[in-house]
Amino acid sequence: LLLSFIIILITWVNHHNSLKLITKSSPSFIYANGFMLLSVVFIPFPTSLMGEHILTDHAAPAVILYDSTLALQAISWILLTSAALKDQLGRNEKSILAIRENRKFGYFAFTLYSLCTIMAIWFPLLIAIITTITWIFWL
Repeated sequence: LLLSFIIILITWVNHHNSLKLITKSSPSFIYANGFMLLSVVFIPFPTSLMGEHILTDHAAPAVILYDSTLALQAISWILLTSAALKDQLGRNEKSILAIRENRKFGYFAFTLYSLCTIMAIWFPLLIAIITTITWIFWL
């Protein structure tokens, strides 16, 4: 429960800060934002499963689902930032550069969590620890 809260809080803070970079909206941005919301509300489910099964024989599927969900959330960041850039929603040139930087973080997160998803097949406990530690990076 605490891990889910921390993930959702970090996502909310980063989302809030990202919205300061834009001055308007667009249909594609609204739908991308809705997809991000979907990825956020799903987080407690795989996090709970991982917590329940991390020290059992079912740890691998639980961690795979958890990291897959985080990869999906990274896709939502990529879609959100891409919509903001495509539809020219940035406040100014400095904001546009920050949105591009946020999109790079989205690609990094997608790559990281996708690799963790694969590695969780063999090393579920280690990957669960690594993935949890990565949330410090997003602060």
